[in-house]
Amino acid sequence: MSKMNRRDFLKLSGAAGAATIVGSFGVRSAHAASAKVVVIGGGFGGATCAKYLRRADANLSITLVEPNRQFVTCPFSNYVLGGIRTMDSITHSYDALRTKHGVDVVHDTVTAIDPAGKKVTLASGRTLPYDRLVVSPGVDFKWNAIAGYDERASQTMPHAWKAGPQTVLLRKQLEAMRDGGTFLMVAPPNPFRCPPGPYERASMVAHYLKQHKPKSKIVILDPKDAFSKQGLFVAGWDKLYPGMIEWVAGSKGGKVSAVDVRAMTVEAELDKHKADVINVIPPQTAGTIALRSGLADEKGWCAVDPKTFESKVHKGIHVIGDAAIAGELPKSGFAANSEAKIAANAIVAMLRGESVGEASYVNTCYSLLSPDYGISVAGVYRITDKGIAQISGSGGVSPKDADAQFRKDEAKYAFGWYASITADAWG
Repeated sequence: MSKMNRRDFLKLSGAAGAATIVGSFGVRSAHAASAKVVVIGGGFGGATCAKYLRRADANLSITLVEPNRQFVTCPFSNYVLGGIRTMDSITHSYDALRTKHGVDVVHDTVTAIDPAGKKVTLASGRTLPYDRLVVSPGVDFKWNAIAGYDERASQTMPHAWKAGPQTVLLRKQLEAMRDGGTFLMVAPPNPFRCPPGPYERASMVAHYLKQHKPKSKIVILDPKDAFSKQGLFVAGWDKLYPGMIEWVAGSKGGKVSAVDVRAMTVEAELDKHKADVINVIPPQTAGTIALRSGLADEKGWCAVDPKTFESKVHKGIHVIGDAAIAGELPKSGFAANSEAKIAANAIVAMLRGESVGEASYVNTCYSLLSPDYGISVAGVYRITDKGIAQISGSGGVSPKDADAQFRKDEAKYAFGWYASITADAWG
């Protein structure tokens, strides 16, 4: 993709958002009378799916089950750590889904799914029957995959990989850290939510430290030998934060086996590291309800039909977002939004006994290295005989030789993208 064409593509993604990606969702004249669809999880996948189910068929009964009364987005939570956004700015209400789109939003927790009886049970004891079920539970963590790192340890060594109180905790730790201290991040193994996320976080922490604690250092211990947008990140670090960020690859001693919360140390293959603030992002799996319901495989992720996102284990249940195995589509908010629209259209067609149309997907991911320095990756995907795969020649990453204005423009597009996609999901 040429620079000009790519710039236009990114402007479209940032300004218009994912709402333009999947065809028309106007209300259809035919409908599946009294059909009930329950959606579990109110994140980028679940909220979008509930909204687009309503747009596809005004007569559906749609219930969204989400334990939290507000949703705090992981996208842009790194910018809270960097001091360029607030928690309020990344917190979204479900009011519009109720009042504008007629979705019954229930703040409760699903404790069980009965695929045979087509019903879900809530912590309150209430039972919800369904004709089609959408499961969008996000991710959960493999506690103790790193010795010593359990849920209690995350109160001292935050993961902050679910935005909210953990984000606030990690920000407070950065504020309390001494100038000349060390911020140490333990990056997760593949697959995990938001592949560029840890490295954007390191950038945002560096942005904060450069302004307030310039003698400090950042160390990233990584089990991987490569990461998303690596060349662009490293070049940006060298330009913006020379000598501040050290990335240790898995083959060079980056694999972590244990942590000691009291001593504030991390045990890696070649060395023991001590730090002032330690951010451990643990290995991940599909959300707990997917595991408990038998939707996930032995690796902890949910296999789906790429055309409809219907589970390959339980018919009538669609799994979208980070929990799903979606081929080459990454685990990102943008991808979840795209999957949600495909699933919504497929569900309405299946309820009516109609054939499901061909699907294509888009993903765009922006990362900020500073408020005026943005980079991105974008791609268009389609279904092949090997599953969902990126179309050759589509998208790509930001040019390595881009000038300062191009980086500034991409940062601007990042903020436009966020405003657009959050309005698309919760507006």
